[in-house]
Amino acid sequence: MYFKQFYLGCLAHASYLIGSDGEAAVVDPQRDVDQYIEEAAAQNLQIKYVIETHLHADFVSGHRELAVRTGAEIVFGAKAGAAFPHRAVRDGDEIRIGKVVLRIMETPGHTPESISVLVIDSEVSDQPKKVLTGDTLFVGDVGRPDLAGGKGYTPAMMAAMMYDTLHGKLLKLADDTEVYPAHGAGSMCGRNMSQEASSTIGEQRKLNYALQPMSRNDFIRMMTSDLPAAPAYFPRDAEINRIGAPALAEVSRPAALTPREVKRLAAEDHTVLDVRSAAEFGAGHVPGSFNIGVSGQFAIWAGTLLSLGTPLVIVAESEEQVDEAVMRLARVGIESAKGYLAGGIAAWRDAGLPLATVRQITVADLHTLIQKQTSLQILDVRRAPEYQSGHLPQARHAPLSDLEKIAPHLRLDPATPTAVICAGGFRSSAATSILKQHGFTNLLNVTGGTSAWIDAGYPVEVPAAG
Repeated sequence: MYFKQFYLGCLAHASYLIGSDGEAAVVDPQRDVDQYIEEAAAQNLQIKYVIETHLHADFVSGHRELAVRTGAEIVFGAKAGAAFPHRAVRDGDEIRIGKVVLRIMETPGHTPESISVLVIDSEVSDQPKKVLTGDTLFVGDVGRPDLAGGKGYTPAMMAAMMYDTLHGKLLKLADDTEVYPAHGAGSMCGRNMSQEASSTIGEQRKLNYALQPMSRNDFIRMMTSDLPAAPAYFPRDAEINRIGAPALAEVSRPAALTPREVKRLAAEDHTVLDVRSAAEFGAGHVPGSFNIGVSGQFAIWAGTLLSLGTPLVIVAESEEQVDEAVMRLARVGIESAKGYLAGGIAAWRDAGLPLATVRQITVADLHTLIQKQTSLQILDVRRAPEYQSGHLPQARHAPLSDLEKIAPHLRLDPATPTAVICAGGFRSSAATSILKQHGFTNLLNVTGGTSAWIDAGYPVEVPAAG
């Protein structure tokens, strides 16, 4: 059996290629599908099936393009209601590729149509040694239960399904069964995912908070409490996947724009999206622009922070970076990039147009400012579990995903120096671009973030256990 995991850090997304005797299946493909075709060819495999564990909400899948280019059959759980030719599978159905059996297990909880795929290599054993769990069981977490509201299910109903799925099906697998989920740390489809890309049922039985012994009612209460808001693009992407996205090559390239054209569009209805690093953005950027660096989890944050359908103008360090940003935006269904600043920020500067800046400071600089007891405000924009695991003693909390909504109500003085911190400096830079639009005039982006602060041995506050 041939088995490979493809991990896309931009989306914290894992997909899989499984092959045997010249045949293969791809599970949960990303939108740009060349890598699966190329890898299958390199292994002398023909892709026969494209299997989706559910209607993904956090990215646009490439199942339609992959099927067109390879002749593969698309496979969905029977409850997906996919609006194109596909095989609708139910509990116990099997798909064969060479000597490998892919046995379907219906595992509702994250969504009603969710399935997991048991992988059985008949040359080794008649028992499954791997299970692809989609967004049902993650390493360290389980799928959030609140994304099926439009289908008539409440979060409590979905959490109840999840409990039954976990205890009635997945936890009945052998402890040495390898677990391969569709997402890792950073995905918005869960709350507490590990950085690890795989695990085993036995490890998760011991370490996963959601799998610890508890009653069904206690599990439902836990899973439906303190859920972060789902990004606005989730329902749209799920619907795109139900219909099937067009080929990535059909996404049009944005037009090259002069600085004066960018200035005019920014004054009208376009959002200027600066995809450079935090340091480059801080050194000089188009006033009023958003910073979401293409080097980090760009697609997740672009989908979360940008208003749906808003026309975009991209500022990048090169035309290659423009193309990279356009592809990554398309991975989450954003196809509204209308133009880019030709020549980058240097062209803007050469045109004599004003630049905005954000001062970048190290954790040592921040520690010095705190020691001097200056009138400094600190804002931590990490997710709630990150903040609760340890934060700077003076730091207020406002997660980046909610900052646009929270910003007008922050009890902070926009004129007072405000240091913004996250785990490493990527999200905090995005946060400074939001805060600037809400009148903050003295912002400091903390490079290295809380990780560097802890590594330096500076004090951290952890909330007392309830």
